[in-house]
Order: sequence, then structure tokens, then C-alpha cells
Amino acid sequence: MDKLDKVIAESRQNAEARGHSYREQALKMYPWICGKCKREFTRENIIELTVHHKDHNHDYNPPDGSNWELLCVYCHDHEHAKYLDADSSAIGATNELERERVTGKPFANLKDLLNNK
Repeated sequence: MDKLDKVIAESRQNAEARGHSYREQALKMYPWICGKCKREFTRENIIELTVHHKDHNHDYNPPDGSNWELLCVYCHDHEHAKYLDADSSAIGATNELERERVTGKPFANLKDLLNNK
């Protein structure tokens, strides 16, 4: 159990360090304005400005910041709610065809379609 606890603690520390580093980078790169509602931030309220990963992968942090956008906490919550709603809609779909329509991956089997000319 000790080994597992160490692995979990180390993973949490690494994730926290990653979070601080990409947040600091994003705040240096981008103006302190919410990318959705355009609210402006200052040093007094910068804590309410978050870094949103556009592809929802917190481990994908390219140094050019192309996977990030700054969002206020309200817009950030809204973005994640939309993502979760889309996921739950796909889970609640009654058949495979409906699931494909909801998740919106029209080219997922393109290779198979092209091979069946």
C-alpha cells in the first residue's frame, strides 16, 4: 500500500506543478481577458481567470499555448458543462447510429469507406 500511496502522491504533485507552469505561461502570453465574455482582469481579480484546454486534455500543453484559452471561472464552467452534456447525450443514445450522430465524428471510419470503393 505504501508504494501505491507514493505513486498517487507523486502524480498529484506532478499534476499540480504542471498546472502552475502552464497557467503562468498562459498569463504571460495572453491578455488578461476572458476569451468568451471579454471580461477584463487585473491583479486584484486574476484568481478568477482560468486556463482552459481547448481539447480537454490537461496533459497536452504545447509551449506555443495553442491548446489554451483564458476563460473566467463562469465561462470555464459553462465550457465544461457543454462537454459533459455532449458526453451524456452520447451515453443516453439508444442505438449506435444515434450515438455516432451525437458525438460528431463523421470521419472516424473514413479509411474503411475508402477501402470499400
